[in-house]
Amino acid sequence: MSKVIVIGGGPSGMMAAINAAKNNDVVLVEKNNKLGKKMFISGKGRCNITNSKDISEFFDYIPRNPNFLYSSLYSFTNNDTINFFNNLKVKLKVERGDRVFPESDKSSDLIGAMEKELLRKKVVIKLNSQVIKFICRENRIESVQLQDNSIMKGDYFILCTGGMSYPQTGSTGDGYKMAKDLGHTITPINPALVPIEISDDWIKSLQGLSLKNVELSIIDPKKNTLYEEFGEMLFTHFGISGPIVLSGSRVVENKHNLKAVINLKPALNFEELDKRIQKDFFKYSNKSFKNSLDDLLPKKLIDVIVNLSNIDPNKKVNSITKLERHTLVNLLQNLSMNIKGLRPIAEAIVTSGGITVKEIDPSNMKSKIVPNLYFGGEVIDVDAYTGGFNMQIALSTGFLAGNDIGNI
Repeated sequence: MSKVIVIGGGPSGMMAAINAAKNNDVVLVEKNNKLGKKMFISGKGRCNITNSKDISEFFDYIPRNPNFLYSSLYSFTNNDTINFFNNLKVKLKVERGDRVFPESDKSSDLIGAMEKELLRKKVVIKLNSQVIKFICRENRIESVQLQDNSIMKGDYFILCTGGMSYPQTGSTGDGYKMAKDLGHTITPINPALVPIEISDDWIKSLQGLSLKNVELSIIDPKKNTLYEEFGEMLFTHFGISGPIVLSGSRVVENKHNLKAVINLKPALNFEELDKRIQKDFFKYSNKSFKNSLDDLLPKKLIDVIVNLSNIDPNKKVNSITKLERHTLVNLLQNLSMNIKGLRPIAEAIVTSGGITVKEIDPSNMKSKIVPNLYFGGEVIDVDAYTGGFNMQIALSTGFLAGNDIGNI
């Protein structure tokens, strides 16, 4: 029986440890005082654990190295994830966009179930313990050194330390340094799925406003559409956030003079929206323009739209010209703002970049450089859009690594 040391107690590390424990003694080493700290806060504390789309569709939502994940995602699919938690007595539910959440809306139920399974498999959980380096002999890892200078020997090692997003949860890039010291290549680390900063001053007045069923486009100086998506978004004190914004942030990296354009009424074409506004104007014909948009827009947005339209806010609705009305329609379908840049990586949901996939065997997540080292989760150079895809990647890669060792 071999001794396996799993470094990192997130979803990937927990899944790796559970599966490595089939025929081995397993120790799960976690730097925090509890497991799944980032998992706990994900999805606003609800944790979008996977997505119910057909597994073949997942690759459309993984812009970075999707082919590398073919074996892992088909070895442990989203259906396997759902069955795994059902077997652990955690009921799940499917919401908009095929996103899967715990029925209780509590991420702690998922973490607690995995922790119970770890204990059932007799995995030793070592909390408040940070691995700082590997100790090798003849290109094999013999042990790890912890921050307190203690040494822990093992036969196999699985690195699941996460990326650099949300460092308060322990994701501080430790794994990159440890892998690099062993000869692995680390691709550039950048924020992925991160809020976008906007330079227009009026954005601040919309802080806290959430919009549903809108369409966001990101457009370059040549008026090419780099990204377009329908869904939910949020205005913040610095700019914009929310699911469609986070996914769109991928195309912003290192580009300049980009614009974010919101279609507030994507279900209507120009003529349909014009007719809708005419009905409202007829209804409020004796009111001023600034008081005629209550049926059309959230209250917080009205002043901004009125100001940007350049229509006199006190002008009676029945005096508004056709040209002014068409200007309003165009504004509602093309609310444009200037992108300043991305928020820091510490605010990103996931990290883009990591250990290059060229140096990892995709069939088992085993290092091609160090024969008794495996990887799982965000430490690898893979990431996806929002919707449960990143969590599934973490679970699938962790499963593949742990299962390979578990069957040795």
